[in-house]
Amino acid sequence: MLAIIRRNPEAPHCPPVDRERELIHVDCASHTYPDGSVGIHDMCFFVMKNEIVAICGPNGSGKSTLIEHLNGLLLPSPGTIWVNGRTISGGEQAGLWKEVGVVFQRSDDQLFAPTVLDDVMFGPLNLGLTPDEARARAMEALRTTGAADLIHKLPNYLSGGQKRLVSIAGILAMKPMVIALDEPTSDLDPVHAGMIEQIIVDLKQRLGISIVIATHDMDLVARIADRVCLVQNGSVFAEGLPEEIFYAPSLMAEAGLRLPVPVQVYLDYCSAIGAVPSGRPLRPAELTAALLGTGRDHGLE
Repeated sequence: MLAIIRRNPEAPHCPPVDRERELIHVDCASHTYPDGSVGIHDMCFFVMKNEIVAICGPNGSGKSTLIEHLNGLLLPSPGTIWVNGRTISGGEQAGLWKEVGVVFQRSDDQLFAPTVLDDVMFGPLNLGLTPDEARARAMEALRTTGAADLIHKLPNYLSGGQKRLVSIAGILAMKPMVIALDEPTSDLDPVHAGMIEQIIVDLKQRLGISIVIATHDMDLVARIADRVCLVQNGSVFAEGLPEEIFYAPSLMAEAGLRLPVPVQVYLDYCSAIGAVPSGRPLRPAELTAALLGTGRDHGLE
């Protein structure tokens, strides 16, 4: 079991954890924007095959900048990034968008074609597929995201939730090995947020795609993530399993993040009845079972 790992920002390198399973490896990458602001600094990060990894931190911590480095939209200086065994740090990022897709927080930054179908077909066409092949690939992706009924709609007139579904379909249609989503459920109504959450889980479980989510929604992370990376001042300073990270309140406070609601409720309940936490519930159903069990143990029926 992966325990909490604290990163030393002064270390010169962060070697691969598992070369056989790593799809992306970021080795002490830094990026400074033209205005002098630091996006990431000595960033160490990796993505394994068939996992959902969450990058968690408050606004301005470097989450979005890291996301844009994963498929070469931004390049580090200094530092090294490998994707699927090849380095992209020196400008060798041609064609990388076929392997790592990025879904931006603002869907309007991604959607541009006259219709939804045209938009989702754009990537497959640029892969060299015929129009019929591209259409079939696009329809498959739109069905996967539950947006197949939107094919003739103009992207500008879609709701925020519909735009997010179409944006994901546009990336999925290129069949990448990794999809990175920046704040995937932000500003969405509960129905569409739930749809996006289920799509993320399905992409991993049904299609074997590794998922990176950058978010400060700790409840979402608690429900779906396999691994949590805490980001502060442009660097991952700690990572571990959700049950390890979220049951370390001092670590979460250091990251400037709130505990997931089930975790906070359980810890508050144990404190109120004088009980030592005996479990580590992360999801609502787990919380209910833990509350009942702890209550029975302390004579509360």
